[in-house]
Amino acid sequence: MSQGHAFSALAIVASEAPRAQEAAGELAGLVDWVPLEQAEAVVVLGGDGFMLQTLHQMIDSGRVLPAYGLNLGTVGFLMNSFRSGRKLVERINRSRAIAVDPLRMEAFTRKGESHIHYAINEVSLLRETRQTAKIEVSVNEKVRIAELACDGVLVATPAGSTAYNLSASGPILPLDSQLLALTPISPFRPRRWRGALLPDRSRISFRVLDPDKRPVAAVADHKEVRDIAEVHLEIARDKELTLLFDPGHSLDERIVAEQFIA
Repeated sequence: MSQGHAFSALAIVASEAPRAQEAAGELAGLVDWVPLEQAEAVVVLGGDGFMLQTLHQMIDSGRVLPAYGLNLGTVGFLMNSFRSGRKLVERINRSRAIAVDPLRMEAFTRKGESHIHYAINEVSLLRETRQTAKIEVSVNEKVRIAELACDGVLVATPAGSTAYNLSASGPILPLDSQLLALTPISPFRPRRWRGALLPDRSRISFRVLDPDKRPVAAVADHKEVRDIAEVHLEIARDKELTLLFDPGHSLDERIVAEQFIA
């Protein structure tokens, strides 16, 4: 994590939401914005969903810029508070940089097709029908659960540990914990298993048991692959992302604070 920058070329992107578009209009004349391909950092106007969308687009394009979010959505967990004014560039240059490593998912379908996607928050395996999913869970090539009967299972990064993972009763992970949360979704067997904390260097694999009767889909953030046979997960250190936060309002502090919310 670092603090203090001197960005000389900034781009701006805004969601299609009316509030974000209005804010983009307010900021249009306050900064000499440049196109994304010429920028050193990008200002993102919208909510957490639009920030994730923007980060994924950068991963897909192969050109990843530091991202400074201004919240025009609801929660704004990945964002800074929106304040219009000429001090925006000063705020950005005083911001703290926090590195976030996404998960790399390689999913193989029952037809043998391979799909590679990245997840900033989590990868989830979910049953496709009313039938309970049955999934074999392996860590570093060793089978840890021969048959997990459940609605699904997920692996969350620290950045995503307060999202779906927390709703599924998974643990909140500090951003610098170097851990991944492996969390079952409505587990039936083993009845007492509530998940695991794994070093983020781990390679996690899932194999769907009886996929004809009990089909399972895999979702990396918002990208879904249906009728899967196997999924392999590991941290993609070559896709490191950088989020910029105002001092005192950074993602690591928000994650710690979430643990004290009743």
